[in-house]
Amino acid sequence: MKKEKTLTNAQRFITAYNEIDHSLRSIYGFKRSLTFSDVIRKAVQFNSVIRKYEETLIDYARLRNSIVHSNNSNYIIAEPHDDVVEEMEMIARLISTPPRALDKVCRKNVVCINCDSSVKQAIELLASAEFSNVPVYRGSNLLGVANASRLMRTIGKKLLENIDINDYINKTCICDALEEDNKNYYKVADKNLTIEQALNMFFIERKLVAIIITANGTSEEMPLGIITDADVLDMNEILENY
Repeated sequence: MKKEKTLTNAQRFITAYNEIDHSLRSIYGFKRSLTFSDVIRKAVQFNSVIRKYEETLIDYARLRNSIVHSNNSNYIIAEPHDDVVEEMEMIARLISTPPRALDKVCRKNVVCINCDSSVKQAIELLASAEFSNVPVYRGSNLLGVANASRLMRTIGKKLLENIDINDYINKTCICDALEEDNKNYYKVADKNLTIEQALNMFFIERKLVAIIITANGTSEEMPLGIITDADVLDMNEILENY
């Protein structure tokens, strides 16, 4: 039986480098004429991993040119340190085989509320479940997300208007209490949403409080999981240890 050849650090580095380059070009459709550094600069606006490691990858692009002679990747003239190779391989894993949010960070037993429930019932549910965000449904149709802080702000406005709060919370259904711009504060994504993609969504939409995950990413399905802005730190930690 032929013994499997162990790759050198330089070979491992070049393999990871090429994997990152190929994956980014394939995912985002970048032109072949772009250099690796150009690809990294362009991917920053789409990819949270690249955004985090942008300068590191630019430095490693220079290192790649120091490791190989000209365009011949088989002619190695330097060997990178173990920690450099391991970091490059870790970044390559995050780009080419990113972990799914549904597998790693989602709360899967999603507590929901019917749209005809009163504001009082919604407040009681938020308090008893100790969640800040509860999806509001009519049947299997997602109408919005009852967010604790925004709901309290709505109640505060009613107080300023001298409206009887007991009457308001008992007689107003939760769907009527959702703010008009409610859809700006949540997104719906399919089951294959990656942690990197979720982080990018929270980065781009600064008002985003929750991502509802359904099988096909439509609002006509019951949720498989929910991610909130409180999960951002955990998601970053998961990526750092992936």
